[in-house]
Amino acid sequence: MAENHATATDKPVPYSTGDSAITETTIAEMRELAARYPVGRSALLPMLHLVQSVEGRVTPEGIEACAEVLGLTGAEVSAVATFYTMYKRRPVGDYHVGVCTNTLCAVMGGDLIFERLKSHLDVGNDETTEDGKITLEHLECNAACDYAPVMMVNWEFFDDMTPESATQLVDDLREGAEVKSPRGATICSWRETERVLAGFPDGRADEGPTGGKASLAGLRLARERNWTAPNGNGSNGRAAETTVSPEAAAGPRPEDQPGKESQAVNGDDSRKED
Repeated sequence: MAENHATATDKPVPYSTGDSAITETTIAEMRELAARYPVGRSALLPMLHLVQSVEGRVTPEGIEACAEVLGLTGAEVSAVATFYTMYKRRPVGDYHVGVCTNTLCAVMGGDLIFERLKSHLDVGNDETTEDGKITLEHLECNAACDYAPVMMVNWEFFDDMTPESATQLVDDLREGAEVKSPRGATICSWRETERVLAGFPDGRADEGPTGGKASLAGLRLARERNWTAPNGNGSNGRAAETTVSPEAAAGPRPEDQPGKESQAVNGDDSRKED
């Protein structure tokens, strides 16, 4: 069972495979990233995402490539790569599945979801299924408490989850079915996501709504009650303009939510606005 699995730090991982996928094309893209900043070392974070998109993790070869392009030492690059949790030193599967287990999500069922997935996938925290499809990790606050408990797949939100909808979600991912976040985005592979995070857009930035109904409750109330924001001079100014689309204001689409209708678009929503 999953609870018998060792944690990620207990399992040795080869420091280097000796078979790097970094090519001259990758190096050229690193130089392109560095040229976007007044100070080249500011590009280190996106460059590490680029390494992950090519290597599937931050490898020693990737660290040395970043260091060479930016004129840094390997130790300086390693210090950054080991500080931020989005940079992985262990191979990541096709889909990185994160379950928020911070306070509110835990109270609302996040702990139960995480335990169910560990058992269902037969993995522990920060481990990957034998088929290489799913890497499971518990995450700290995802800043989506209005839809607790939440999960993320390759950093895309899945709201109002349950143990049942979570297991259906990972099963769909493993089977190769098209999966969409309730926020609208179609889930791509982890490496494709890492390339976007590196700064090479895939042309889908505006896919789906950017905010759900619960997140936009304050904006709706302000419009209904004609509330306005101060104009900066201590007097009442004009209402703040917004670019929120009607689709965003409508909230997540229940047909894109696996296993459970989002409370945000359900007429039985018990969370009152006032």
